Amino acid sequence: MNIAWRFAAFDALSAAELYEALQLRTEAFVMEQAGIYQDMDGSDHLAVHVLGVSDGQLVAYARCFAAGVKFAEASIGRVIIRQVLRGSGMGHELMRQAIACVSGQWGVQPIRIGAQARLEKFYLQHGFSKTGEPYIEDGIPHVEMLRPI
Repeated sequence: MNIAWRFAAFDALSAAELYEALQLRTEAFVMEQAGIYQDMDGSDHLAVHVLGVSDGQLVAYARCFAAGVKFAEASIGRVIIRQVLRGSGMGHELMRQAIACVSGQWGVQPIRIGAQARLEKFYLQHGFSKTGEPYIEDGIPHVEMLRPI
């Protein structure tokens, strides 16, 4: 699958891109996980958005933040691959792109995430290590993880 990757600040997103990103986030984090969840958390305007588009459709998405916004370190969140494409390896490419986005925007530095606990092994493959005890966020077990320089 050929994917065009783009990193965009909030103000650089078109209305259609923002709508598609919010729609994908809602599908993944609200509908699939059957949770009551405030996805639009007031932070999108502070993020650089990673968009992976194939055949005119958003298929991969994440948001990246500078150090001091979500955590003391830079961070990546809202990591999503369209459901029909999960298991294809695209999630790994999305994480490589998100890490490259952080490095390109703010320089090589540690990155902290609040990962769903069930995805810990996935993030370990990208250099992240568990840094704390599991906690519940929006009814889902999570764990903080850090990717050092």
